Amino acid sequence: MAGTRLDPIDRHILAELQADGRMTNVELAKRVGISAPPCLRRVRTLEEAGYIRGYHAEVDARELGFEVAVFAMVRLHSQAESDLSAFEARCKGWPLVRECHMLNGEIDFILKCVAPDLSSFQGFLTGELLKADNVASVKTSLVIRCAKDEPGLPFDVLEERLNRSA
Repeated sequence: MAGTRLDPIDRHILAELQADGRMTNVELAKRVGISAPPCLRRVRTLEEAGYIRGYHAEVDARELGFEVAVFAMVRLHSQAESDLSAFEARCKGWPLVRECHMLNGEIDFILKCVAPDLSSFQGFLTGELLKADNVASVKTSLVIRCAKDEPGLPFDVLEERLNRSA
């Protein structure tokens, strides 16, 4: 299991940074119970190893005028690796697509999209997504409300699992 390559202090550092990526190194070191210099070295090592991919502000989409969220289920004509990769690359270029996940089963991809309004999303759907190469069909579901949007990972679940297998 990948998480076992990290020691408990590294996992604690990741959990704390995930909860508050703006804290100072001194505060982080205090929370994980080590001094500041080794804490900073550990954070840099975690960044270089790819465990920390970046630091971001969590912004409120609705407050910024993005009133519409939609999940689009996309079927492709061909599932050849080159066609799957081409579709993924195309998704990376569409600003309204915020997440793109390849699935198994009847649907090839699910896209999480945001837009300022329904007509903006409809313009993207009919002008871009449905016209994209290899797209066989698209089914959309408009988000009515979000009951949970929890970023990051549940480190407590990981620790519990690691403690059971130890």
